[in-house]
Amino acid sequence: MSGVVVALQHTLVVPLLGEFPGILNVDYASASWLVTVTLLTAAVATPILSRLADMFGKRLMMLVSLATIVAGSAVAAIGGTFLTVLVGRGLQGLASALVPIGIAILRDELPKARVAGATAIMSATLGVGAALGLPLPGILYEHLGWQSIFWLSAAAATVLFVAVLLVVPESAVRNPGRFDFGGAVLLSIALVTMLLAISKGSTWGWTSPPTLIAAVIAILAFAAWFPFELRVGQPMVDLRTSARRPVLLTNICGLLCGISMYANMLTTTQQLAMTTATGYGFGLSVLTAGLCMMPAGLMMVAFAPVSARMIQRIGAKHTLIAGTALLGLAYLLRILLTGSVPLIVLGSMLVTVGTAIAYSAMPMLIMGSVPITETASANGLNTLMRSIGTSISSALISALLTTLTITVAGRHYPSLTAFQLIFAFAATAALATMAVAAFIPHTDTADTTNDDRQPPDELVVTGVVHRAGGQPIRHAVVTVLDTAGEPVDWSRADHTGEFTVVLPSAGPYLMITGADGWAPRSEVVDFTTDAERHHVVLTEQLSLHGHVTVGADPCTGAVVSLVKTTGEYVAATVTAEDGSYELAQPPSGRYLVTALGTDRRTATRHVVVLTRPAVVDFDLAHDPQPVGAR
Repeated sequence: MSGVVVALQHTLVVPLLGEFPGILNVDYASASWLVTVTLLTAAVATPILSRLADMFGKRLMMLVSLATIVAGSAVAAIGGTFLTVLVGRGLQGLASALVPIGIAILRDELPKARVAGATAIMSATLGVGAALGLPLPGILYEHLGWQSIFWLSAAAATVLFVAVLLVVPESAVRNPGRFDFGGAVLLSIALVTMLLAISKGSTWGWTSPPTLIAAVIAILAFAAWFPFELRVGQPMVDLRTSARRPVLLTNICGLLCGISMYANMLTTTQQLAMTTATGYGFGLSVLTAGLCMMPAGLMMVAFAPVSARMIQRIGAKHTLIAGTALLGLAYLLRILLTGSVPLIVLGSMLVTVGTAIAYSAMPMLIMGSVPITETASANGLNTLMRSIGTSISSALISALLTTLTITVAGRHYPSLTAFQLIFAFAATAALATMAVAAFIPHTDTADTTNDDRQPPDELVVTGVVHRAGGQPIRHAVVTVLDTAGEPVDWSRADHTGEFTVVLPSAGPYLMITGADGWAPRSEVVDFTTDAERHHVVLTEQLSLHGHVTVGADPCTGAVVSLVKTTGEYVAATVTAEDGSYELAQPPSGRYLVTALGTDRRTATRHVVVLTRPAVVDFDLAHDPQPVGAR
C-alpha cells in the first residue's frame, strides 16, 4: 500500500495541469514544473535513501519516505501559492525510494519461496498508482477542490506511517560505514542537470543555451563521479558491483523497459480524449479517459502472482524475456488497434501485462547478483534507471506529438501517425530489452519448491581481510558457500579491508577469499553469533618474475618493464646479478613484459595474468629485436 501511495505522487497533478495555471496564476510552462520537480527530486533521493537504508535501517528510511509525503502534501495544500505547491511537490518526490527499499525488506523478512510473489506485487504498485492517479484527481477537484488531492495524499501517508511503525520490523541486515557525501553530491548534480536537459529540452529548445549548459554540466559531473566512486572506500554506488554482467545488463533492461512502458501511460488518455474532428479521437472527458486506464493498471496486480509463478518455474531471466516479448507484441498491436475505445483499452491492458511480468523479474535478477547487504541500493539504482527511461520516453513523445500534427478548424492537433510512431518506437525499445536480457548470465535458478517456512534469524558477519603484518587488503572478494556448495552471500572489501556477509543461520560455511596479487584462501568456519569478527589473512603475495639471459649468461642490469596492452605503464625493475627479476603481480588482465639489455637488445612477451604467479623468462640471444631498433 505504501508503494501505491508513492506511485500516486507522480500522477496526481497530471490530470490538472491544464487547471493549475488558472488556480495558481502562472503560465502553463511554469505549471509543468509541478511534474518536473518531482521527477528531479525522485532521481536524487532514490539512490541516496536506498544507500542509507542499507547502512542505517530499511524501516527507518521507509518512515522517512512516508514522512516526506505527509510534509510535502501539507505544504502544497496549506500554502496555496505556486511556490509552496512547487516545494510540496519536490518533497513528495523524495519518497520514490520507498519501492526499492520495500523490496529489500521483503527479501529480509519473508521465506524464500514467497519473495518472488511479494516482489512482483511491490513492482505492480507502479501500475496501480498510475491507474488511480489519472481519474482520482479529476473527481476530487470537481467535488472538493484542488487542495483535496494533497490532503488525501497526506492522510493516506499518515495512516501508512503509523502502520509501518507498528507492523514492519527493522531489518538486522545492514552494512554500516561512512556515507559517501562527495559521491552523493556529484551524482545529484549529474542526474538533475541530465534530466533537466531531457525533460525541458523540447520547451527550452534542444540547442538553446540552458539545454546545452545543463547537458555539459551533466557530462562533466558524471566524468568526475565515476573515478571518484572508484577511489572511495564505501561508495554510494558500488561501480565494481554494478559493472558485473548480470547487474549491468539488468540495469540496461530497466532503462529500455522504462522507455517502452511510459509510452502507454502518456499517450492512451490523450488518444481517447482527442477531439473527434481529428478523425481518430473519441472526444472523451479527461475523467472518462482516466477511468479507461484503470483496467490496464489493475492488470499489473492481477498478473503479479503469474509473474511470481513464472520466476519460480523458469527463472527471472526467462521471465524478463517473456515479459518484454509480450510488451513488444502489444505495442505492435497498438499500432493497428485504433478504431474503437475497447480496442485501445485492450491494447493498453496487454502492454501493462508485459510490463508487470518484466518489472517483477528485474528486482529478482538484481538481488541474485549483489551482496545481501546492498539489495536496497542496488534496487534503487535499477529503479533510477527506469525513471531515466521514462524521462527519455516523455521527451521523445512530446517531440513527436508537437512535430507530426494536423490542422483542424485552425488548431493544431497530433496526427494519428505520431501516435503510431510512438508505439513503433516503444515496441523497438521492448524488443531491444528482450535482446539485452538474452545475454544476462543464467545465474538465477528456478525454484520449484514450496518451502514457505519462516527463515531462521540471519547472522550479519563482519570481518577484515589483511596481510600477515596487519595491513588491509582492499577490494578483496569474500564468497560464502554452504557445505553442500550452494551460494550464500558474497562481499567486496572496502579500502580498509572491511567486509560484511549475511548468513541464513549459525553453522559451518565455506569461506573463499581472493584478491588481485594474492594467492586465494579457503577455509571452513563455524559461525555461532553475529558478534564475532572474522579475520582473513592472505599470506602469499603473488609476483611476476623470471630471468633475463643472453644465451647461457645472466643479463645483469637489464630493465624489465610492464605495460598494459592498451598502453598504460604499470611498473619496471632491474635484474639482479643472476639475471633474475620480480614485480608485484598486477591485477588480472593482458600485459606486455619487455626486457631491455645493457647493449640495447630487447625482447617482449605478451602475458595474460591470472591469479597464479606468472613466470616470464627471456633469452636475448635467441629472441632479440635489432640492436638499432628505436
